[in-house]
Amino acid sequence: MTATTEAADLERATLDKAASENFPVAPFFLPRAWRDDLMAVYGFARLVDDIGDGDLAPGGADARLLGVSAAAAEDRLVLLDAFEADLRRVFGGTPRHPLLRRLQPTVRRRGLTPEPFLGLIAANRQDQLVARYETYDDLLAYCELSANPVGRLVLAVTGTATPERIRLSDAICTALQIVEHLQDVAEDLGRDRIYLPAEDMKRFHVQEADLAAKTAGASVRALVAYEAQRARDLLNEGAPLVGSVHGRLKLLLAGFVAGGRAAIRAIAAAEYDVLPGPPRPGKVQLLREAGVILRGEG
Repeated sequence: MTATTEAADLERATLDKAASENFPVAPFFLPRAWRDDLMAVYGFARLVDDIGDGDLAPGGADARLLGVSAAAAEDRLVLLDAFEADLRRVFGGTPRHPLLRRLQPTVRRRGLTPEPFLGLIAANRQDQLVARYETYDDLLAYCELSANPVGRLVLAVTGTATPERIRLSDAICTALQIVEHLQDVAEDLGRDRIYLPAEDMKRFHVQEADLAAKTAGASVRALVAYEAQRARDLLNEGAPLVGSVHGRLKLLLAGFVAGGRAAIRAIAAAEYDVLPGPPRPGKVQLLREAGVILRGEG
């Protein structure tokens, strides 16, 4: 396999993960230019998460592309530092990684700034150093790095960013991050991470050992229901963003909110027992939620 083929395979494998998201990353109905740019942003976000989670493709190709030696390739903080250095080349130079080379024209075309990308890297650094969150406010501060930059990038790519839209987008993105945490309680625990605030666990009499069970007891279910309601409230707070735009962007943003609401409904349908595996919404439920939002009924 040539280096060029290997790089192309890595890029394709990362972008293919878009199909597994709760909501469409760059659906067919968007203008081609938007789709291309949103997929470039998604590729960056997906790769930085894969680095932070230790989910890179086997063989060490990503590390080699970033200039990290085989001896250091297991150190996620070293990889994140190298990835940040390559990101900075996007804004002045020639990036090494194909996903960052793909991102460079988008950055130039849309006038994107480094800050949201740096926030996503900072979130993944934090994941290597912080495994528990004491308060809900602590979790919100993490979401400010791990989730909110994505929505801000969507607004920037589509040329629709305003302070009020950013505020509403932040509420939606934080909600989606909380929902993902609820879906992935068991998976995160396997990585020795807990995103349920410790103060809430104490309030509902939930111990860490309770999260390792095969099925959730009443206390865990009550805690998950409580956090799900918080996410639902944030989605409702951010939902006016959909009505503030028009055309195909409105459909995209409705899809984001619908994805979050449908995921919460799936969690509720599982009676808030997320421990056997992540409850996922079906396409029918997702379309139903999107229809409600677009009709302005919720």
